[in-house]
Amino acid sequence: MITILSSCGDKGRGHLIGVQGREEWYQPDPFGMLNIPGGSYNMGNNDQDVPYAHVTQSKTVTVQAFWMDETEITNNEYRQFVYWVRDSIARRLLGAADETFLISEDEYGEPIDPPFLNWSKKIKWDSKDEEVRTTLAEMYLPEHERFYRKKVIDTRKLNYEYYWIDFKAAASRAGRQQGMVDRSKFIIKGIVNVYPDTLAWIRDFTYAFNEPMAQNYFWHPAYDNYPVVGVNWVQARAFCIWRTQLLDTYLESTGQIIVNNFRLPTESEWEWAARGGLELSTYPWGSHYIRNSNGCFLGNYKPLRGNYADDGGFHTVVVAHYAPNDFGLYDMAGNVAEWTSNAYDESAYNFTHDLNMDYSYEAKAEEPEVMKRKVIRGGSWKDIGYFMQVGTRSYEYQDTAKCYIGFRCVQTYLGRQKGDGPGSSNVY
Repeated sequence: MITILSSCGDKGRGHLIGVQGREEWYQPDPFGMLNIPGGSYNMGNNDQDVPYAHVTQSKTVTVQAFWMDETEITNNEYRQFVYWVRDSIARRLLGAADETFLISEDEYGEPIDPPFLNWSKKIKWDSKDEEVRTTLAEMYLPEHERFYRKKVIDTRKLNYEYYWIDFKAAASRAGRQQGMVDRSKFIIKGIVNVYPDTLAWIRDFTYAFNEPMAQNYFWHPAYDNYPVVGVNWVQARAFCIWRTQLLDTYLESTGQIIVNNFRLPTESEWEWAARGGLELSTYPWGSHYIRNSNGCFLGNYKPLRGNYADDGGFHTVVVAHYAPNDFGLYDMAGNVAEWTSNAYDESAYNFTHDLNMDYSYEAKAEEPEVMKRKVIRGGSWKDIGYFMQVGTRSYEYQDTAKCYIGFRCVQTYLGRQKGDGPGSSNVY
C-alpha cells in the first residue's frame, strides 16, 4: 500500500519530465519598439566605388531577432532620464534630515545599507519649509553664477552612478582562471554627467549663428519630439542601463519576470534593421535615389550644394516625419546619425565573426584618442547623401557630443523569432 501511494504522487512515474508547474510566458512588445526578425544579409556598402572599398567591404553576417526603438530617442524621453537623476539626488539629500525619503528596512525589519530611495514620497521643490529649501539649495547654481537671478538647477551635479558586467572579460582565459572566487572584478562602475552638451550647437559650426538652438533645443516644449543630440556615447550607454533598471524594477515589483537588457545596437544589427529586409538596397527605402517619383526628398540631410531647407528640414525635424522603412522604423537615414555599441576599426569586417558580428573595446580615459572611436551610422541633417546609405560607416569619439548625433535602443528577443511558441512552426 505504501508503495502504491508513493507512486501516485510521482507524476513522472520515474521518468525525466522537467520541472512542472512553471507558467507559460510570452514576451510582451516593449513600448515604442518594433520587432526586427533575425536573418542573414550582405553587410557593407553596395556601391562599386573601388577607392573606398578598402575600408568599406562586404561581409555576409547573421543577426538574431531583436527589438528596436521605432524612432530615435527624443528630447522628452531623454529628459525623463535627466529628471530621474535630478530627483534621486534630491531624495538622497533630503533623506539626511527626513528619513521618509529613504527606505532603510526591508519587509522583515532588517536594515538596508545603503538605503533605497522612496519614490512614493513627493518632492516639493517650491516648499516653504526652510529646512527643505536649504537642503535643496545645494542643487541650484550659486548666486554669482546666475543670470538675472534666475534660480536653475546646476546641471554639473546631475551625475549618474551605474554598473555593467564585462562578460567578455569574464569569459576570457584570465576570467576562467579566477573561477568563482570573486566575480566582483567583472562588475564595472561608471559615473557620468547625464545632461546633454547644448553648446555643441555652437561648437560644431564655426562662424555660424546657432545660439537659439543651444538655448532652447533640449528643454523647450517645442522640441519635445525632436531627437536628442549633444549626448556622447558614454551617456547613451548609461541611458540604456537606466532604462533597463527602470523596467526591471517595475517588473519585479509586480511579480513578473525580467527580460533582456536595453542597449545600443551593434553595427550589424543597425544595418540589418536599416535595410528593412531589402537585399542590396542603397537606402532604407530600397532604391538608389533620395527622392521619390514626385521629386520629394525621402530623408532629412544636406541636399544639393548646401540647400538645407530643400528637403523640408533645416536642422533636425520631429521624429517620424518621413516614411518608415519596411520594418516600420523611422529616420534610419538622415535627421541625426546614431551611435552603435561597436568600436571603429577599418578592418573590422576581416576579423569579426559572421554570427552576431560585434567588435567592442572599452577605452580608458588615459588611452589614445584612436582607441575611443565608436561607429556611427545613418547620416544626419548636416551630411551629404553618401552618409545616408545603409552601408556607410563613420565614427566619432566616445567622449565627444555632437549636435547631429543621437541614438536609439535595442533589446535582444527572448527566443528564436516572434511567433515561435506552442503549436507554431519553426520552418518558414
